[in-house]
Amino acid sequence: MTTIIHTNKAPAAIGPYVQAVDLGNLVFTSGQIPVNPATGDVPADITAQARQSLENIKAIIEQAGLQVADIVKTTVFVKDLNQFAVVNAEYEKFFKENNHPNFPARSCVEVARLPKDVGIEIEAIAVRK
Repeated sequence: MTTIIHTNKAPAAIGPYVQAVDLGNLVFTSGQIPVNPATGDVPADITAQARQSLENIKAIIEQAGLQVADIVKTTVFVKDLNQFAVVNAEYEKFFKENNHPNFPARSCVEVARLPKDVGIEIEAIAVRK
């Protein structure tokens, strides 16, 4: 059974997709750009953008009844791979703060452009144990 996940604590989809799909044992989020769902604003610097994207994922995962510790895989898309160290530091901090037992598997790729010309987009897969 497939359930569509939606929360107002993350930005609404800006195209023909959903925030996440829950397959029962797996939850797949769509890529989350760093839009603050309350204000619609995008932070200026990449550290704050990384944090906002991760907070948006957290809100969606929690709406599905899971927690950050249940995330098993992420994909990070960045406009400038030269900012990898800064993004990596914020990513590590986020998962430690949210009691992830290790870290999820991850891919990180540089892309030419992202929606709304943001610097980062992150998607996640979480598992229901």
